[in-house]
Amino acid sequence: MKKIGMMGIGRMGHGIAMNLQRHGYVLALFDHPGNQPLDELLAGGAELHTDAQTLAAASDVVILVLTGSAQVEEVLTGPQGLIQGLRPGSVVMDCSTSLPSSTVRMAEAVQAAGSHFLDVPMTRTPKEAAEGRLNLLVGGDVALLETCMPVLRCFAENVTHAGPIGAGHSVKLLHNFVSLGMVALLSEAAACARQHGVTPQAFVDILSQGGAGGVALERVRPYLTTGDIGPLKFTVTNARKDLSYYNTMAQEAKAFRVLADAVLGTLDGVAQAGNGEAMVPQLVDFLKS
Repeated sequence: MKKIGMMGIGRMGHGIAMNLQRHGYVLALFDHPGNQPLDELLAGGAELHTDAQTLAAASDVVILVLTGSAQVEEVLTGPQGLIQGLRPGSVVMDCSTSLPSSTVRMAEAVQAAGSHFLDVPMTRTPKEAAEGRLNLLVGGDVALLETCMPVLRCFAENVTHAGPIGAGHSVKLLHNFVSLGMVALLSEAAACARQHGVTPQAFVDILSQGGAGGVALERVRPYLTTGDIGPLKFTVTNARKDLSYYNTMAQEAKAFRVLADAVLGTLDGVAQAGNGEAMVPQLVDFLKS
């Protein structure tokens, strides 16, 4: 696994690419308007491709860091898709946040083309991506994961095998439901606190000293107290997408989802009011009667 192709050099993908390059891997990058600036990566020897099949044919491993299932399906199986150029025995790693049912279909298509597939969604933020300290949640064959571990260790602090193909994306949606649900709950409470004259500093201090403390509170604390977005640079639109995926996954399993419906309803309302590009910590500004 000497040459790695990447599609999706956004906030998370750029950090992943930089760490792979620092560890000596040769990169093939897909040229796309949504990429972060590529100057440093290109100066380090990365190749730029405008054709997905050519990128696939040049790569031992292809890493996808895309928005969601629609984009993954398009770049894999759409016209001029990656599958048509994959090397036999190569590996596709999907680091996007995707629907597990879609992931299983994509894995079957990749395997039918003679290659291998792992779903490898991430937790943490662009800061940890740049530091090489992401958490990876892996679905797929354990032996294949072990073969790919040297690549994953370049940009991950923790790598957890969640189960068969699709399990990585399932647990990522579970994680995002809980973490985004907690942020939505905190935002609603903070909005109510404002209306009752409770100072933001008192609000976060009291919660942090009791059972409401934790990672979610610390991620929204900077915005509540100083107006700084802080580490949670994640848009309402993306949060809404992830919660819609979770609800679809739960619906397919006939699982209970009353709270998930409520969180999605909150995000829907904020997005439909024209605030979809706001960052998640800013939810507190829009939760007004």
